[in-house]
Amino acid sequence: MDLAILIISLIRSGIKMATPLVMTSIGEIFAERSGVINIGLEGMMLTGALGGMLGSYFTGSPWIGLLVGMGAGFLLAGLFSLVTVYLGSDQVVMGAALNLLALGLTGVFYRQIFGITGTALTVQTFEPIDIPLIDQIPLIGNILSGHTAPVYLGFLLVPVAVWLLFYTTLGLSIRAVGESPMAADAAGIPVNRVRHGCILACGILTGAAGSYLSLAHANTFIEGMSAGRGFIVLAIVIIGRWHPVGAMGAALLFGIANAVQFQFQAIGTSIPYQLFLMLPYVLTLLVLIFFAGHARYPAAMAQAYRRD
Repeated sequence: MDLAILIISLIRSGIKMATPLVMTSIGEIFAERSGVINIGLEGMMLTGALGGMLGSYFTGSPWIGLLVGMGAGFLLAGLFSLVTVYLGSDQVVMGAALNLLALGLTGVFYRQIFGITGTALTVQTFEPIDIPLIDQIPLIGNILSGHTAPVYLGFLLVPVAVWLLFYTTLGLSIRAVGESPMAADAAGIPVNRVRHGCILACGILTGAAGSYLSLAHANTFIEGMSAGRGFIVLAIVIIGRWHPVGAMGAALLFGIANAVQFQFQAIGTSIPYQLFLMLPYVLTLLVLIFFAGHARYPAAMAQAYRRD
């Protein structure tokens, strides 16, 4: 295979693989900037994947599937927020419990609705979209054009998130709550309401990421199909320094690392593909080992706030 074609194919696949990571990392940045660490991303993504698949299966519309997946993430995020923000429970413990709950519930619901079948059900999915003019540019057109709508929407979230976080009063309030909730409260900012909103936004975006997996990636639902992506996002947020642009770059790095295995299988290399399959998870461990200890977290992250 020509080297240029291999590189283009690798980058193109990496963009597709990075899309759910970008969506989820944007949501997690909002949550962590407000002082909440959401370990339950894996469960929200998995629930969104099932919701997206069911919505598309019963209506024939992937857009409705996407909305259903976002709604599923919204509901789990609401439960997470109720227990952690308003009842003051430990955020890490609740997030882990949410992952276990989602893993069990999605499997039960899928089997209850479709039964235990030997073949995966396929659903109506998003069609690729060619971008006028850009698709005519050599190399760049091959990389940027011809993706599905959620890919473009996912990456458009990045500038929107930058604007919201750093150029609006709302963003200033979110960052203030994450650094010093007591001072923010004294300034009249409703701390728990801000955190609640950020968690709900995180749930919606993570549900959308899960829908992407079932509607634009696998075209079906498979139990446990989130495959650790929720935990990878936690590492991506650290690499990106809680900034949407940095997180996007880290997500692309992980996406390309994930795409390597498919490309090397396609060219028939003798290297076991399992080694490439390990890459995203090895990168996650390396990030946690070398970066997490030196990262400057939002000062009030994982700390419940009660006015009294």
